[in-house]
Amino acid sequence: MKYDTVIFDFGGVITSSPFDAFNRLEEKRGVPKHSVRKINSTNPHDNAWAKFERSEIDAADFDRLFAEEARALGVDLNGSEVLACLAGDIRPAMVEMLDILKAKNFTIGCITNNVPTGKGSGMATDDKKAAAIAKIMARFDHIIESSKAGVRKPDPRIYQMMCEALNVQPQQCIYLDDLGINCKPAAALGMAAIKVTSEEQALKDLHDLLEMPLG
Repeated sequence: MKYDTVIFDFGGVITSSPFDAFNRLEEKRGVPKHSVRKINSTNPHDNAWAKFERSEIDAADFDRLFAEEARALGVDLNGSEVLACLAGDIRPAMVEMLDILKAKNFTIGCITNNVPTGKGSGMATDDKKAAAIAKIMARFDHIIESSKAGVRKPDPRIYQMMCEALNVQPQQCIYLDDLGINCKPAAALGMAAIKVTSEEQALKDLHDLLEMPLG
């Protein structure tokens, strides 16, 4: 079946990865590299991060619970410090790709795990970035935010929700995400999954799957 739908993750795909910012925070605070990743991967479906992405707790609870989880692993970090790192830098070539796909009559969607903090769905910390992200979000035919839907990746339901909203079958879809754990359920449903490691790699892989010039 010809692909006619492309579904994007937001952070780490349309914007730079928050993990880069986490690493800078870890270096500044003098804690082991990848500490945030380790904390978030411990009890990943029911830890503070997971609960906040489903809006089951507020920012104050996240700050406290994340700090407790960090201390249990011998790390001194507060949740509020981590939240300040979430809004990545916009990748212009990825935004251009959205415009190219729209011009070629592709349907485009966005599935993002986010939290109810900052300014808007991109969790920006300032009005200028929030406005720029809002313009990007307006390009999508449908958006699912974990903090609003109450379900988060890698739960297969969130991919099924997107297919239902767009009225497409998974086999019609290409899905891009910077986390392999989030690509696996998309692939299991029948989507062509691209794990994003860089802007250039993602665009090349998308180009190859679509077998058409996009520039």
